[in-house]
Amino acid sequence: MIRVDGRTLRCADVVTAARTGGPLDIDVSIAAMRVAEHAWKLAEELSTRRVVYGRTTGVGANKDDTVESSVEHGLRLLRSHAGGSGDEMPPGQVRAMLLIRLNQLLSGRSGISPELIGALAEAVRTGALPLVHRLGAIGTGDLAPLAEAALALTGERPWVTGHVPPVPVRAGDALAFMSSNAATLAEATLAAMRLHTLTRASHAIAALTYVALDGNPEAYATPVHEARPHAGQVACAAEMRRLLGMHQTPKPGRRIQDPFGLRAFPQVQGPALDAIHYLRDVLAVEINASTENPMISTVHNDAYHHAHFHTAYVSTALDQARATVHQVAELSVARLGDLVEPEFTGLRPFLAAGPPGSSGVMILEYVAHDALTELRQAALPATLGTAVVSRGIEDHASFSTQAARAATAACSAYQQVLACELVAAVRALRMREADLVELPVRDAFETASAVLEESLEDRPLTDDIAAAVGVLDELARI
Repeated sequence: MIRVDGRTLRCADVVTAARTGGPLDIDVSIAAMRVAEHAWKLAEELSTRRVVYGRTTGVGANKDDTVESSVEHGLRLLRSHAGGSGDEMPPGQVRAMLLIRLNQLLSGRSGISPELIGALAEAVRTGALPLVHRLGAIGTGDLAPLAEAALALTGERPWVTGHVPPVPVRAGDALAFMSSNAATLAEATLAAMRLHTLTRASHAIAALTYVALDGNPEAYATPVHEARPHAGQVACAAEMRRLLGMHQTPKPGRRIQDPFGLRAFPQVQGPALDAIHYLRDVLAVEINASTENPMISTVHNDAYHHAHFHTAYVSTALDQARATVHQVAELSVARLGDLVEPEFTGLRPFLAAGPPGSSGVMILEYVAHDALTELRQAALPATLGTAVVSRGIEDHASFSTQAARAATAACSAYQQVLACELVAAVRALRMREADLVELPVRDAFETASAVLEESLEDRPLTDDIAAAVGVLDELARI
């Protein structure tokens, strides 16, 4: 059961919601609902005695236009902003978006009506999914996707899966519902958790390559990393020692110094681990945050206008995570190059086993570099963009939405890179008949071997790569 109370939602809960293709077991806090209802009543009362943006005014550059706080005004806002375009948002992201938005509303500062919150909770609980489009946000509020979702709750827009009984939109509900980055946070959270899994799996894959290449253990030794104790670097070195059974520094390997793919792994993987950890911390705050503008404070009995809709924390954290993961992927491709080199393995070029001229796993380098190029493009910073909209009144954007999409693309490319290295490492270990009996990384070898074709003859490796991608989650748990 997922607890939804506006304070304790976890990134892992968001992933669970995205992967649950149907009803979701949620526990909506009754206390939080009461606070939200109190904020709604206060917002209604405040609108009768002071200017409240989006309730008694227009929005954006229309902020100085005085309007009557009414249902008609709210419906006009929703209808005008429900202009999403492009492809439909993936079902998993929609489920995650609805859960995050429900949790944010239960923080009790939106001033939204209890009926609309209840309808949203029912949609999350039953697995009903509104039709939502991907395009329509630049990191300053997911206005179009959330307006589409709100109109589905009112019965004006279609549902892709299931439905909930229509509810009326109360005065002030429109902007309060749209004033969030829930769609962006959904995609960012799913990507962050996937990157976390892939970086964990990469330890096991690098360890398999280490064994195949007779690596030098000194690069992972405790005294080395105590001398420059960055948290991620220290954690990576410790994980490599664990997987390789290095309770103490073993005897040196074949080479006094390994190529950077092995030797510099902790120094390059470390920043990625740190960046993803920071990204998850940022997202944990955001999915439990009250971002509605204006904020209705029942404690201070007032409304506050602010800029919580701006998600610079999210976009910069995503940019950093993608950049560091790209560097780690470069090392994976470098290790793949070492695995096809006889000087490092003592085996035939490209791990071939057929007649002279056999290509073995030659194609893996091409696939890996193709995927690495896609990852490189996805790693380009989204935060360097700029936008001035709404007649110049909104003169900056974080582009966290685009940064989250790039993170999704990075995940897809990175797992292809890792899969190519895994296929080659397992093949090299099979050809060498390496003794892995006493090493914890043996579990990774056996897990991968169980799904990878044993034949060493020249053949298409498409299915091998796909199978390797399929076991990455298991490797992350070893």
